[in-house]
Amino acid sequence: VQLQASGGGLVQAGGSLRLSCAASGRTFSRRNMAWFRQAPGKEYDLVAAIKRSGSTFYTDAVKGRFTISRDNAKNVVYLEMNSLKPEDTAVYYCAATKDVILSVPLQLTSVEYDYWGQGTQVTVSS
Repeated sequence: VQLQASGGGLVQAGGSLRLSCAASGRTFSRRNMAWFRQAPGKEYDLVAAIKRSGSTFYTDAVKGRFTISRDNAKNVVYLEMNSLKPEDTAVYYCAATKDVILSVPLQLTSVEYDYWGQGTQVTVSS
């Protein structure tokens, strides 16, 4: 599985960006997907995750501002980011699990994801 993230850039505080992650392979719909971010000198932090069923999880810092979604027909997962803050500045990575059954709980740590994209830089200026 290959993941290709895009959509990052430089935006002023309060602005919006939409990240996209295109996945290769024929079993995208059977994978849980997530967006992580890594600020300089820090570890990977989960931003949002979405199960194959469509249910979602958001870290508290982005609740109400970010929306994760997926289009299984196009093999794409999105992260819509609104009301961006300087502290959102980071490299954003999309990640995918191997095929999972519906009853598997949504994975919330980086070690539980098997495939990673190359990252896209998001910079929010104050």
